Amino acid sequence: MKRKAVYAGSFDPFTFGHLNITLRASELFDEVIIVVSDNISKKTLFSMGHKVDMITQVINNTEKKNIKVIKHNGGLTVNLAKKLNANAMIRGIRSVKDMEYEMDIAAMNKIQAPDVETIFLMADEKYRFISSSLIKEVVKFEGDVKELIPADILYEMKKIYEK
Repeated sequence: MKRKAVYAGSFDPFTFGHLNITLRASELFDEVIIVVSDNISKKTLFSMGHKVDMITQVINNTEKKNIKVIKHNGGLTVNLAKKLNANAMIRGIRSVKDMEYEMDIAAMNKIQAPDVETIFLMADEKYRFISSSLIKEVVKFEGDVKELIPADILYEMKKIYEK
């Protein structure tokens, strides 16, 4: 049986923390599908299509061939995971606060799809403090985040904030 995992998020922007989780998951699974969706409670910087394109470019710059990027236009991610025949959902954890929130979602997902496991991966220590909202704020005020996000994504962010 092929081991397939879904790694879902708004990825606005996609950071080296997200990439780290993705690459580590790609070592554990035959296929990892990055699912880009919009978080309706957040104002996004990039359109979903633009995020898919940028993340695909980042992934194509790695040597990994078992990662693909798709968009998800709504509905429960766990239902998409079932539709894609994924047997796991990857969740990155940075802190105890993240863990509490993610455990509740994992419990609800288990009710919806008992055959889909949630796998928690701790963020690499050097990326634990990164959040997309923190990255956006620092870039907006011309701070240095070049070691935290891919250069092409940083370039796209700067173009938006220059307007």
